[in-house]
Amino acid sequence: MLLPRLVILTGLSGAGKTQALRCLEDIGFFCVDNLPPSLIPKFADLCAQAAVPIQRIALVVDVRGGELFDSVFEILAELDREAVPYEIVFLEAADEVLVRRFKESRRPHPVGGDDLLQSIREERALLGELRGRAHKIIDTTALSVQQLKEQLNNLFGTEDALRRFRTTLISFGYKYGIPLDADLVIDVRFLPNPHYVSRLRPLTGNDTAVKEFVFSQPVTGEFIAKFTNLVEFLIPLYIKEGKTMLAVAIGCTGGRHRSVVIANRLAEILAAKEYQVVVRHRDVERDGQVVNQ
Repeated sequence: MLLPRLVILTGLSGAGKTQALRCLEDIGFFCVDNLPPSLIPKFADLCAQAAVPIQRIALVVDVRGGELFDSVFEILAELDREAVPYEIVFLEAADEVLVRRFKESRRPHPVGGDDLLQSIREERALLGELRGRAHKIIDTTALSVQQLKEQLNNLFGTEDALRRFRTTLISFGYKYGIPLDADLVIDVRFLPNPHYVSRLRPLTGNDTAVKEFVFSQPVTGEFIAKFTNLVEFLIPLYIKEGKTMLAVAIGCTGGRHRSVVIANRLAEILAAKEYQVVVRHRDVERDGQVVNQ
């Protein structure tokens, strides 16, 4: 039985565990917040025995569990005996930063009490031994949410995120407007236009004759090479920013010929390199009449 990779997120309240959990969820972890430590072994076993085994789990375990949290070291010892692989990531921040964050959120501190700073110091003391067991300590005092995501991506997600990242290629016609969900828009109206060839006009970019016509000009092959390099250059940068998808809109005049050919060709190239690609031809079946935008 293949045991899942288990990441235990813990640390000080207000240090960013919620944001960290969301980031791990984005890069493919099955995430659970505030799980009682006593349930960790059983939960890991259930994930391993699922019909489709869950291979990556992230759990937040902290003082919100109250008395249930007291069993955490006993459970870690059990995981060690059962040879269940796990990593502890401990998040912390300076006292003054935690005070400011709690005041901004207006949420009570889980330790309780009327003195917020004292509650933070008590929690820090309670978690001291667990901090010593941590495989990775992240100080979020001066980190933005994006910088925290970058650190977690570097630790757990870069290779897997590349496999999970989805690129959607949308062919469209400028006469019908630019797709609203596009992140990147490319205009291919400089390519030879099959619309002006009578035998090709009724066809679409999905037809071999149209594809051959568009690629009959050397500029098309040169453009595809440069365009592919651009997309492959951008994908890791989008992943680094915490994104999980990229929508590339490729437009020609009517969205029936050139844009369809280019979208299809780029999809073939990316798929051959094992990128996850979806192709959507928005306007390929339009009759040429402009609708009200």
